[in-house]
Amino acid sequence: MSPMIDRISDHTLNETPRILSIAGTDPTGGAGIQADLKSIAANGGYGMAVVSALVAQNTLGVRSVHIPPVAFLRQQLSAVSDDVTIDAVKIGMLADLDVINEVRSWLDVCRPPIVVLDPVMVATSGDRLLDPSAEQALRDLIPLVDLVTPNVPELAVLLAEPPAADWAEAVAQGRRLSARAGVTVLVKGGHFDDTDCPDALVNTQGLLAHSVVEFTAPRIITKNTHGTGCSLSSAMATVQARTGDWAQSLAEVKDWLQDALTYADDLEVGRGNGPIHHFHRLFSEASAASAVPADPAPFSSTLWRDVELIRLQIFDLPFITDLSSGALAEEDFSYYLAQDALYLATYARVLAHASELAPTVSAQRFLADSAARCRDVESELHRSWLRQQPDPDEAGPVTTGYVDHLLATSEAGNYAVLLAALLPCFWLYSDVGDRLHAEFLSRTEEEAHPYAAWLETYSDEEFAAATRQAIALTDDVAATVSESECAAMRQAFTTSARFELDFFDAPRQLVKA
Repeated sequence: MSPMIDRISDHTLNETPRILSIAGTDPTGGAGIQADLKSIAANGGYGMAVVSALVAQNTLGVRSVHIPPVAFLRQQLSAVSDDVTIDAVKIGMLADLDVINEVRSWLDVCRPPIVVLDPVMVATSGDRLLDPSAEQALRDLIPLVDLVTPNVPELAVLLAEPPAADWAEAVAQGRRLSARAGVTVLVKGGHFDDTDCPDALVNTQGLLAHSVVEFTAPRIITKNTHGTGCSLSSAMATVQARTGDWAQSLAEVKDWLQDALTYADDLEVGRGNGPIHHFHRLFSEASAASAVPADPAPFSSTLWRDVELIRLQIFDLPFITDLSSGALAEEDFSYYLAQDALYLATYARVLAHASELAPTVSAQRFLADSAARCRDVESELHRSWLRQQPDPDEAGPVTTGYVDHLLATSEAGNYAVLLAALLPCFWLYSDVGDRLHAEFLSRTEEEAHPYAAWLETYSDEEFAAATRQAIALTDDVAATVSESECAAMRQAFTTSARFELDFFDAPRQLVKA
């Protein structure tokens, strides 16, 4: 086991992780250290900052860069690490060879538990930002970090290859960089013009359940993307310090980043490419709180509001629209059901464990009955659909990520958080079933629907009643736990909801791959 892996495994996860950003500045607040601090705070961390470069820039572009003496950089780093326990480090702009070497020397001595490197090497215009000797020093720094988050041009520079022409080539380059440097690579698809925006965690060293774990989301159409790379990498450092699981961290961060991009236009900052809205969720909650009546809505209302964007995205997926119309390809539906069968086996186990943790007899009975329903009724439906197909024996990356999230939450042993993690499989499925079944009923009898049996199963009253009971149990337990546990419940619920979205989209991603 490498020293880097040793220090990660020995690290104690922190509910409010202390995150250090080493990066340049942005006076307009959209990128660099200013964006990092916002991103860290928005994702539940305590942010600290060491300035590597002073940058005169705005939303229209960079005007000049001043690099303070490297001795002052050394003093900043020492001042922080001599006093504060650092849970994770995000490294951004390292403007020249001396700065890179100084940060490397500090890493050798300090050995933070988690290090995320955003290799700032290529400007949006395509201009190279480092001289050749500094580029090589940055390549040599990569084996000392845990996650590197290059954009497509930077990934090419790190490998000394031409930029990838498409997503598949970018992932292949991520594999080569991971194999060469022994690091996890976050490959980002933002530079391509596809309707979706994929991201993939790539590791060839066996540190992930699969060598490639991919997540995708609809591309948000906005010019206000300034600082997205900075924000993503600092958010990953923050969430990883809480979860200890890169796949779970990316699921959470991608969900948050989608919101930040969706509402970026609301900020109206600058005349060029403005910043993302780091604190959209906080502002939305504050606005909602001001309108809360004396008798506040149940906790579940907050959960449902948290995943509003995810719910909208689900109904925009080609899988769902084609399922509704009956035009969905049989092989896509078969793949979905095969993965669902694998998922349900674990889901039933986790439900059974939740039953063991439940504080009341009625909750124990409901969760145990739900586990049995997964094993029996729903499994029988899958067997009937898949009777002409080979038994599913390999979980896809989304299935693996989802079950790993549920198992990790189950093993943690917090009943409230586990219940929140289990709830989206009830609630989102019920929502989808209700809507699709309503559309199905609006068809004439002459219009045969190939997936009627599935729609009937997820829209029947028994499943709707089970969903209502799962929601009620969640509200009951939320009223008895601390604020920090409620926050953990919301995070677990949102993570599972994001996996539900990706699960519905997995057949299409398989075809694209």
